[in-house]
Amino acid sequence: MRTLLIKLFSSVLFIGYIPFASGTFATAFTVLPYLLLRGNMLLYLAVTVFLFFAGVFASTEAEQLLGKKDPHKVVIDEFVGYLVTMAFIPFGIPYIIAGFFFFRLFDIWKPYPIRGLQALPGGWGIMIDDVLAGVYANVLLQIAVYFGIGK
Repeated sequence: MRTLLIKLFSSVLFIGYIPFASGTFATAFTVLPYLLLRGNMLLYLAVTVFLFFAGVFASTEAEQLLGKKDPHKVVIDEFVGYLVTMAFIPFGIPYIIAGFFFFRLFDIWKPYPIRGLQALPGGWGIMIDDVLAGVYANVLLQIAVYFGIGK
C-alpha cells in the first residue's frame, strides 16, 4: 500500500506514467487545482508549501522504488512548479496560458542555476529546480502584470 501511495502521489495520479511529455501533462493538469485554490491565497501558499515538502519525501522514495535518479514518472515537481509560477498572479486566461509556457520553458531549458540544483540529493534535486523554474516564470508574469500585458 505504501508503494502504491508513493507512486500515486509522486506521479500525480499516475500522470507521470504517460509515455511522452508527462511533465507537460502534469503542468496542464495543475491548472485545475490552481483554479480551485486561487481564491484563498493563504490556503494556496499552505498547499504549495505542503506539496513541496511532501514532494521531496515522495520523490526520494520514488527514486529508490524505481531505481533511477530523477525518474520521468515523477511529476510532482511540475505540479508544484506551476503553482509557484501562478502565485500572486491575478486571474486571467492569458496569464494561465503564459504561465504554462513560461514554466515549461524554464523547466526544460534550465538556465543558471536551475540545472545545477538537480545535483542535490534525492527529492531535493527533483523538486527545487522546478520551484526555481516557477520563480523565474513568476517573475516574467509579474512584469507582464505590472505593464498591463495580458489584460
